[in-house]
Amino acid sequence: MEPAKIVARFLQGGIIKGYTQNFFPDQPLFHVRPVAPEVSDDLIEVQMKDLKAIFFVRDFLGNRLYKEEKTLSRGAKIPGRRVEITFRDKEMMIGSVMDYDPKRPGFFLFPTDPYSNNLKVFVVSLTVDKVTYLCS
Repeated sequence: MEPAKIVARFLQGGIIKGYTQNFFPDQPLFHVRPVAPEVSDDLIEVQMKDLKAIFFVRDFLGNRLYKEEKTLSRGAKIPGRRVEITFRDKEMMIGSVMDYDPKRPGFFLFPTDPYSNNLKVFVVSLTVDKVTYLCS
């Protein structure tokens, strides 16, 4: 399995950018090899209970000036159902979900914008305040 580029966002506000090969949504922990050598050259154990979300990214830099599209272009098709996620810290995200069940440890959110730096986001269910289904 090829390593996935991720940005793990913690509940307390910190982040780790790096690569993982053993992330599984139903497991309580996984490991990250940090991209920043000043953090560590070793694998870092990450506990799911400490996370807000895991962003699977195209690249680690992203583009702070890029404004993601939150609406679908005319005729665009998306997998699953469009939703607006409101986290407990009031941050909001829009995308689509294939299978949302609040009783599960988390779920994948797929960005509406095909040019987003995020390929998908694993949202930790306990950090979500509200999920609103949107019209496509």
